[in-house]
Amino acid sequence: MRTRGIYAYVAEVTADRESLPLCRLRYFDTASWWGFSIYLASKEGYEPSVLPRGTPTGTTEEALDCACGLYLGDPTTWLG
Repeated sequence: MRTRGIYAYVAEVTADRESLPLCRLRYFDTASWWGFSIYLASKEGYEPSVLPRGTPTGTTEEALDCACGLYLGDPTTWLG
C-alpha cells in the first residue's frame, strides 16, 4: 500500500516482486469509512465503484474483500 494525499493505493505484490494494482481508497476524515475505486487494467486507471452491499463507501476490510474477490479469483470473500 502507498498513500498520496487523501488516497491509499492497494496492490498485490507477487513472488517476483511485481506490483499488481487492486484498488484505491479515499479517506473521508474517519479511519472507519472510505471511498472505493477499483483498478481497471483496460483503462490503466481507477474507476469509482460500489461494494457488494451496494454503496460506494465502506470499511477497508470490505474494499479489500471486494478487490481480492475480483482480481484474485475468490468471490466467496464477498460473503464475509
